Amino acid sequence: MDSQLLRAQLFKSLHEREGAFVIPNPWDAGSAKLLASLGFEALATTSAGLAFTLGRADAEGAVSRQETLDNVAAIVNATALPVAADLENCFSDSPEGCADTILKAAALGIVGGSIEDASGHADNPIYAFELSVERVKAAVAAARSLPFPFMLTARAENLLHGRLDFADTLRRIEAYAEAGADVLFAPGLRTRDEVIAVVRAVAPRPVNVIMGLSGVTLSVADLSACGVKRISVGSSLARAALGGFYRAAQEISQHGTFTYGQEALPFAQLNTLFSA
Repeated sequence: MDSQLLRAQLFKSLHEREGAFVIPNPWDAGSAKLLASLGFEALATTSAGLAFTLGRADAEGAVSRQETLDNVAAIVNATALPVAADLENCFSDSPEGCADTILKAAALGIVGGSIEDASGHADNPIYAFELSVERVKAAVAAARSLPFPFMLTARAENLLHGRLDFADTLRRIEAYAEAGADVLFAPGLRTRDEVIAVVRAVAPRPVNVIMGLSGVTLSVADLSACGVKRISVGSSLARAALGGFYRAAQEISQHGTFTYGQEALPFAQLNTLFSA
């Protein structure tokens, strides 16, 4: 059986079983291999993690579609795990462009991907409601044309862009579910009550929640009890890695010491892992 079909079937099944699963976010092939070695069952790419490793800002159009697709391909090829892609706004304002991005990304071996209603335009950061729904419908149609189950995630981005209109966020994810999205995602939820409201709004469709945010302490068990199906961590692992790098370099520059090496992963461990 085709390996992409097998990965797709596995990925779909993760959304159908009891409880929540964690889908961590590598930013390159090496971080993907590290996560796979720890027993995670699926991976998702991170636009911010990629942007930061390229020395660029996220969500400002600084990373091209081709650069994103190249990163997706590297992560897909790094492990045998199912991979879902963070495709931002699908690099297009138009529904037709969104569909094209879904198809191009799927051709690289992913078995899921996301479309968000953030426009990338500072003067108007969230697409109008009607256009947002049409864009999701086009992405759904593209996903359904594939010869394997592709888990399309629709993201309502209000909360990440200073639009703290929770009622509109619920209205959007309900509409995206009605448009056929397989998974719903409203990044920026911070309380148990917000999470439960989102889960109930789109039930029985699975909901993704992002963790690793400062000040949010909900655990896997907590989120599972709320009815969440999938937990991602966005750029937080990339930020943790860069934070460790920054503190180590800061120790050298400010104190002239090298104690950070005591906490670094051993060369032999990494070399063995990456030789596999």
